[in-house]
Amino acid sequence: MNSERLVVLSDMWGAKRGMWITSYLGYLQQYYNIEYYDIQQLADVDLLVQSEKNIHTAFVDGGIDTAVSQLVKKETKPAHYLAFSMGGTIAWKANLKGLPMKSLYTVSATRLRKEVERVDGEVKMLFGSKDLYKPSAKWSETIGVNLEIVENFGHEMYSDSQVIQKVCLDLLDKVMAKPVEEKTEAKIKVLAKKIS
Repeated sequence: MNSERLVVLSDMWGAKRGMWITSYLGYLQQYYNIEYYDIQQLADVDLLVQSEKNIHTAFVDGGIDTAVSQLVKKETKPAHYLAFSMGGTIAWKANLKGLPMKSLYTVSATRLRKEVERVDGEVKMLFGSKDLYKPSAKWSETIGVNLEIVENFGHEMYSDSQVIQKVCLDLLDKVMAKPVEEKTEAKIKVLAKKIS
C-alpha cells in the first residue's frame, strides 16, 4: 500500500521546544509517509537569544518569506500538510506561491487572520477558545473556511495530549476513508455486471 505524504511544519520554536511533536509523528507515521520541517531551519533563523519576542521578530522581518520560498523549492509534489502556529502561515503563503497541496490542517495558526486570499484545496483550522488572536467568524466567512474551536484551550493547545489525539484521529480519518469508498464503488460495478 502506498502511503499518502504528510508534510509537518513546526511552530516557531521548531525542535528546540517541540518535544510534543514526537507524539504526532509517532502516531501518524504508521499511516503516512511524513516529512517534518523545523521552520526555524526553513527560515534560516539562528538567534543567540531564543526569546519569544526575538524569534517572532525574526520570522516577521523576513523569516516567513525565506521559509515560504524554501518550502516551495523543496516540496514539488502534492501532499497533505499539518502545520502548527507560525508553520500554518508558512504553509498557507507557500500554497499561494504555487506549493501543490492536497489539504491543509492548521492548529493555532493565528497569523492567518491577516490573510486575504484563500489557499487551494481542503482546509481545516483548529483554534483554542482562549486564544486571544484566533481569527474572527467574519474573517472565516469572508475567506471561505470553517474554524473549529476547542473549548478551554489557549494558543499552545497543540502540545496537549487531548488535542494531539483529536488531530491525529482527524488525519487518520482522511487516509482510512478512501479505501472504503473504493470498495463500495467496486461492489456496485460487480452488482451492475450481475444484473445486466
